[in-house]
Amino acid sequence: MYTAVETGRGRPQKGSDEMFRKAAHAAADALGSSWAFAFALLAVIVWAVAGPIFAYSDSWQLFINTWTSVVTFLVVFLIQNAQNRDARAIHLKLDELIRGVQGARNALINLQDLTDEQLERLQKEFQHIKRSGGNPADGVR
Repeated sequence: MYTAVETGRGRPQKGSDEMFRKAAHAAADALGSSWAFAFALLAVIVWAVAGPIFAYSDSWQLFINTWTSVVTFLVVFLIQNAQNRDARAIHLKLDELIRGVQGARNALINLQDLTDEQLERLQKEFQHIKRSGGNPADGVR
């Protein structure tokens, strides 16, 4: 049986959503590379070397402050997008493993949707199981 993922069917993404996804993925890959780090390091070195040329003026300091603020602001959104996608993929993979393992509690699928109180109760249950040497699969299904 083929799923929406395997066949490419499912909720179609809007053109702008898909463009953002591709751009964010490409940007995250590029910004996480050693080349990006080398470029950033080179930019800081050039800025520092230019300090005496500009007499360490307010404009010289404002330049690096402004650019680092702008870049940081934009990169925060790229990081959040990448983390959201990674977390969703990990949850789906874990859900598939739970679903496919004999004896696993299917109630643990979509655990991320529980309230903090429900997660706290579940964590205490697993701590109790660990202390008592029991099997988590012996619980309620």
